Amino acid sequence: MKKIFYEACVSMLMAALLTGCTKKFADINTNPAGYSQANFQPNYILTTVQQAYTGSTDFSYDTWRANLIYCSTMMQGFSTVIGYWVGDKYILNPNYTAAYWGFGSSQGPPLGNGGDGAYPEQVKPVVDLIAFTKNMPQYKNLYQIARLMRALIMERITDLYGDCPYSQAGLGYYDKTFFPQYDKQQDIYTDLLKEIEDATGKLDPNGDQPSGDVFYNGNTAQWQRFGYTLMLRVAMRLVKVDPTTAQTYAQKAAGKTFANNGDNAFVRADNTGGRVTINRNSQILDGDGGSENIYTKWSKTFIDMLKAESDPRLAKIAITHPTWDASKNPTGGNADTAVQKGMPNGHDLSGIAGQDISTVPGYTSIADYSSPSQYLTKRDGVTFILTYAESELLLAEAAQRWGIGGTAAQHYHDGVKAAITYLGQYDPGAAISDGDAETWLTAHPYNAADGLNQINTQYWMHTNTMLDFYESWSNWRRSGFPALVPVVFPNNNTNGTIPRRFPYPVGEANTNPVNYKAAHDAVPGGDNLTGRVWWDK
Repeated sequence: MKKIFYEACVSMLMAALLTGCTKKFADINTNPAGYSQANFQPNYILTTVQQAYTGSTDFSYDTWRANLIYCSTMMQGFSTVIGYWVGDKYILNPNYTAAYWGFGSSQGPPLGNGGDGAYPEQVKPVVDLIAFTKNMPQYKNLYQIARLMRALIMERITDLYGDCPYSQAGLGYYDKTFFPQYDKQQDIYTDLLKEIEDATGKLDPNGDQPSGDVFYNGNTAQWQRFGYTLMLRVAMRLVKVDPTTAQTYAQKAAGKTFANNGDNAFVRADNTGGRVTINRNSQILDGDGGSENIYTKWSKTFIDMLKAESDPRLAKIAITHPTWDASKNPTGGNADTAVQKGMPNGHDLSGIAGQDISTVPGYTSIADYSSPSQYLTKRDGVTFILTYAESELLLAEAAQRWGIGGTAAQHYHDGVKAAITYLGQYDPGAAISDGDAETWLTAHPYNAADGLNQINTQYWMHTNTMLDFYESWSNWRRSGFPALVPVVFPNNNTNGTIPRRFPYPVGEANTNPVNYKAAHDAVPGGDNLTGRVWWDK
């Protein structure tokens, strides 16, 4: 009897368990840590995209090679005697010029160093973010911000290479476009302006505030000002090839751009977060991958200009005899402006007379040349994306050219003042007071007769202090200012002229052969360092 009762109880218990399991089968057998369209948080992708834009998410290969080795030295912001820093020698290293592009523009195989570069690390995730949020009303502002981020990302890629995958880039997962076409740069710029205008106009102050936004913490009003500032920069790229369009969009942006340095877009790195989250420029300049901390200096061109005008920025951005702690965190040096000395570009350690830096007149020691200060190279420092100073200087040029958006003199004043005082956002120790900035501006007023030179030379100086040498190079190519004197280095690849673009990655000949060949063959001046992008006439 007991056995029968026991068996009956077991049977009823199993039935109950089976019934319960059947009713809750989906809940019990769903991995709570798994992601799907229903539970995935797209704000994380925005954070990824913004972080990736500040530099490679592995070991800074794109930052190291494109921004520093090439752009910084070609633009005579930095100078170095390290053998593989070939930018100011005008020598082509195809792996280095390909680094920013990365691997194939759909999702092809890696081109060196683990697949770093803009297409895999920036374009692909931002395309994913746009696709994910496009038809989700709860993410309407996140969607528009993603469109602005895509425009920001693609502007830099096309500025470096010219025609490039744009409309079909990153779509391999969605529509099997594994061999994206190279859009004409003119078409890319036309679409960038339309995208920026549309996305900025659709940002809703009453909508969602994206929590993954490391630029503005979801502040829609600041994103609107960012959108118009980006529109202005894109428009001004066209002054040589399409001044009508440039003027039209500059007019649309005027009065709606950044209001002050509080609108500056930047990412502050986290030194405790490991290699992925430290400041990329600092990682290289502090010597993580080589001897850049010893041999990379401010250029003589740049330091001489600051010294000639007693510019207050010199005391904050330059030091001689730099020092680091045991972990290669910068700790300081001699900031006395009287001893600052820039290193001339185009020299090395070959031992050849006139070519080796030690044989150059005035040489004393490497340590006597000016290094970037500890404020600019902190591991937890700032990477600037877009600034108020840039917007005001571009508005000064728009006013000078077309008489729109106020007076050139006022925008120039406000832009230069911002370019001097913003340094405090790097570190309080780098701060320069409004009064000191005003004193300098009173002594160095705007001169309309030399206006374009003044404006764009200040733009160059500002983007140098931002360590945004991509932008220094792009604005120099489109404006021609400052009037840099090319270096003369043996066996260079440009006949002694400053390079105008990066050649396409040779790996594209294998991953996207037909489209690559058509673009390669169509580059004005050839697919080399002296060829030109469309807007660079």
